[in-house]
Amino acid sequence: MTQFAAVSRELRRGARGLAVAALAGLHLALGATCSVSAAEPTQGLAMLGAPELPADFDHLPYANPDAPQGGRIVLGEIGGFDSLNPYILKGRSVWAVRGLMIESLMVRSIDEPFALYPSLAESVTVPEDRAWVEFTLDPRARFSDGAPVTVEDVIWSMEVLAEKGLPGFRSTWNRVAGWQRTGERSVRFDFVEPDAELAMILALRPILQEAHYAGRDFADSSLVPPVASGPYTVEDVEPGRRVVFRKDPDWWGADLPANRGRFNFETIRHEWFKDGSALFEAFRAGELDLVREGDPARWADGYAFPAAQRGEIVQETIPSGRPSGMIGFVFNTRRAVFEDIRVREALALAFDFEWVNQTLNRGAFARVRSPFGGSVLGFEGPAEGREREILAPFADTLPQGALDEGFAWPQTDGEGRNRRNLRQAAKLLAEAGWSVENGVLVDAQGAPFRFEILLGGSAWETAAEVFARQLRPLGIEASARLVDGAQYEARRSEYDFDMIVNTWAMSLSPGAEQRFYWGRAGATQPGTRNYPGIDSPAVEAALEAILAATTPQDHAAAVRALDRVLTTGFWFVPLWYAPESRIAYRADLRHPERLPLYGDWPGWLPDVWWRE
Repeated sequence: MTQFAAVSRELRRGARGLAVAALAGLHLALGATCSVSAAEPTQGLAMLGAPELPADFDHLPYANPDAPQGGRIVLGEIGGFDSLNPYILKGRSVWAVRGLMIESLMVRSIDEPFALYPSLAESVTVPEDRAWVEFTLDPRARFSDGAPVTVEDVIWSMEVLAEKGLPGFRSTWNRVAGWQRTGERSVRFDFVEPDAELAMILALRPILQEAHYAGRDFADSSLVPPVASGPYTVEDVEPGRRVVFRKDPDWWGADLPANRGRFNFETIRHEWFKDGSALFEAFRAGELDLVREGDPARWADGYAFPAAQRGEIVQETIPSGRPSGMIGFVFNTRRAVFEDIRVREALALAFDFEWVNQTLNRGAFARVRSPFGGSVLGFEGPAEGREREILAPFADTLPQGALDEGFAWPQTDGEGRNRRNLRQAAKLLAEAGWSVENGVLVDAQGAPFRFEILLGGSAWETAAEVFARQLRPLGIEASARLVDGAQYEARRSEYDFDMIVNTWAMSLSPGAEQRFYWGRAGATQPGTRNYPGIDSPAVEAALEAILAATTPQDHAAAVRALDRVLTTGFWFVPLWYAPESRIAYRADLRHPERLPLYGDWPGWLPDVWWRE
């Protein structure tokens, strides 16, 4: 499709009118080759298989279509903000703008791993091989100023986000070969190669109003509220302190099945506080309606204030079926000191998780086992079937037993005595060429084993200091260094650190983002999330298998293969996570009894809540 590709390049250089006309003519000229007749429009889309809900569904299963409308909810945030654009690098943005104001072509059901339903688009068409996707806009779709949502808005949004938005937008757009306008309200995107996930990603892209940004540079941080197509508009904003969202009485999408029972509050107010303690005090004083509690000690002992004693506060734990993600100390294997897996395993042995968790958290959290641990995608026992088939060619490069044995992180009795693990750690370090001289661990040249744990905030400072102390018996000198947020982000992006604490959040529908997290390009290319510097043929094979999967079974096997290689490679020393979310809220707030698969996840709070 040489002509098509050339036209697409012209479009991206700004020749919009010429490109639209040329592509429309090309679509007619190509006839059956590019015809949408090979596939039929549908109202739902799943990455693999079919969506669970029928075409005529009435509402999402975790929403209450009879929920009372009106009232307000006040939520707290930590830090500050100076931008209402959450899609660019500049500024500190208000992330609530995404869910409350800006709509996408389709909307996600958080009760399914990856299924989408109509929003701005009334239908979607994809061929069996997922080589392209076509969206047809709902003729009712409107922005808050009354202007219709058009194909031009869709294309402009895709392109401006790729050109000036967050880096992830650009990497996705690079997988699009070009687009064609196929009707007054329809547009088709052709992919560089068949891609089961790309249609889903494009369906979730925020659609913005092109006219609103006329005369404005999209890349500039701004407090001018965007023109919305979603349920709320900005009523009031006080930079760094407060944003008030008010329900649009003329919101076009209120009666869509995916929206019934959602967005029930008349106003949603976000207040900012300098830290978690100040936020909690505001909740105690009645200034906030709900808090997510991350401090297990406070959860157990801190809710005896008068309003709680009068029964005006509800404490509730919300389960979740999503993976734990990876939260832990991250080895930068670009540093020579961490190249040897035996060294990394030794440091993992030295970390007494059970004692740390009991001392710092009263044992309230669970240890992260693997990136997809705590879910059906986490690996268990010996690799079998398709999972083993993916990894078998790389068996000689994987740690001994990685394919054939169960895996468990080192454990202790939690009493603070870790002698057995430390003896094993010392043996591994000796095998890797390290020895102790005058109480200091040194290499063959006499250089001491010394490294820094770089931190961008205080949340993990105590854990890092404890870890450093636990390494001293081995003769290792580790130190924790706290830097400001800007310096931390710059150094993390450039991989200018020995060790950091990082979180990779995972879903039940992993796809192309995993390459951004673990792909070998990130071993040398700055700006990815491959902070450990992983360059593994086995990881590459698992990533390819994830993206090539055509059935849920093959996809799950590929994810488990990736999970196994990442975990047994000792690129992390895992910390802890909460299998349940702890929330406290005013007793007159309600949510449906039916909880979604993803539990306390955006799209559930505050979307389906209401006030009585």
